[in-house]
Amino acid sequence: MKIEVNIPKTMSTQHPDNVNVPEWCKAPVIDGNAEVFEAYYAYETLGCQEVMWDSEGKDVDTRVLRKLMDKHWKFFENHLVGRDEFLTYRIPNPKIEAIEKKVVTETLQNIPMAYDAATSFYKKDVTPIFEVILPFTTDDKEPIWLYNYYKNAIVHDEEAQLDENTKAKEWVGSTNPKSINVIPLVEDFKSIYNVDNIIKPYIKIVKPKHMRVFIARSDPALNYGLICAALLSKIGLYKLKKLEKQENVAIHPILGVGSKPFRGHLSPPNVEHFLREYKGVSTVTVQSAARYDYPLEQVQELVKTLNSRLPNGEPDPILPEEEKILDNILDKCKKQYECVAEVLAPLVNCLSPYVPQRRARKLHIGLFGYSRSVAGVSLPRAIPFAAALYSIGVPPEFIGAKALEDLTDIEFSTLIKTYVNLKHNYNSVSGYVSWENVNMLMEMHPRVAKRANMDVDNLRLALTRILADLKTVEEKMDIKLGPRTLEHRKHENYTNNFLINYLEGEETEARASLIEAAKIRRCLG
Repeated sequence: MKIEVNIPKTMSTQHPDNVNVPEWCKAPVIDGNAEVFEAYYAYETLGCQEVMWDSEGKDVDTRVLRKLMDKHWKFFENHLVGRDEFLTYRIPNPKIEAIEKKVVTETLQNIPMAYDAATSFYKKDVTPIFEVILPFTTDDKEPIWLYNYYKNAIVHDEEAQLDENTKAKEWVGSTNPKSINVIPLVEDFKSIYNVDNIIKPYIKIVKPKHMRVFIARSDPALNYGLICAALLSKIGLYKLKKLEKQENVAIHPILGVGSKPFRGHLSPPNVEHFLREYKGVSTVTVQSAARYDYPLEQVQELVKTLNSRLPNGEPDPILPEEEKILDNILDKCKKQYECVAEVLAPLVNCLSPYVPQRRARKLHIGLFGYSRSVAGVSLPRAIPFAAALYSIGVPPEFIGAKALEDLTDIEFSTLIKTYVNLKHNYNSVSGYVSWENVNMLMEMHPRVAKRANMDVDNLRLALTRILADLKTVEEKMDIKLGPRTLEHRKHENYTNNFLINYLEGEETEARASLIEAAKIRRCLG
């Protein structure tokens, strides 16, 4: 179903995956007023049509719209927020972020304030902010709760009786908009797989003319590995298209992706492969590494391409018999990834603090920390997790790849048919594998285990499994792993230096080597 509505194609986000600090930022961490300017920069210079203003896991300036219009009035005078440019809040999920529950109220209360500010600025009624992203949506009731909470707790306050003759709206003004659009963000295995069932009750009760649904691509990679993350995204996109036709409501999927294959592979050099892989997408995230770790002209061209090419058709259909095969693939790949990640976790947790902070984020325990299947093992967020592994010459894309050996012929052929860029994605990071580092880790595993405060046998087991993953990719996918170019060799030199400095406790030198390696591959993680 097609509804004439302006859906933004490119969403600038605040994910801290960039290694380079933009020249307009005077500090290594982008926060405060720098993030306000960043929103303007995303609109005006890069051409992004939407900015996600994120209050999940970080302090955020809820007066962003007023500051944007005050400081950059000339641009916004000719670009109406809510029609030409979009600002979309992401709130904490009260079910997950217990300490941040009241941030939901604070953020929602700011939506009417933004309405008043924009109406004053444009001298006509303008609704600049009308959509809210609900992260970690796992229940079909949660989007309905958020929709009703805004109507009943925020808007309904205007009817409060202040005395026998006066209502709140007569004193502080009416509250607008009267309702919001909820964007559920699905991030875990079960929720992405069953995304249609999660949003169907919202569609039936709220009866929206159109709906945006956000599928995470980054956290699923952290929790289940590269192959599972890619397949889940494609299954989710196909199920949303089926639901759109069944319910006769336009559904506009958003895909949250980073710049390297592990987290989605949306970067200036890879845009054509990306568009071929993820069909049926209306909006994509253009994260910090894609914006700041490539030349400006390439970034502008990337955004221009996405703005003109999205939405990119319909998802490839998944036949019922193929879905059963994909279920088997997901099960095998998920188990293999978890068995490596579980024993590798202490080393990754010890390495991740070397990754530089690029945003003022609060402590966040990833979904992996709650996963029963890995016995409560906790890991850092996806970006430092990936950065830690790239920095020792073991790209996270290869973790769990030994599962390819366990696939039947029909399963393997279905995987290649469905995940069309699998070999391309493996190949694009194959040069970042450092056999020298892998051998060093194996030979010095007692010292590495002591440094990481982990069990020696567990580390040896983890390294043995990683070795099997790497060899499986070489044999099954016919890809030679290891440096092939001078740039790859420079990257390996820095990862060698990082590992040596880490083992010797040379903190400053280790951090410097990690950053130099990240600059070569154009992202932290």
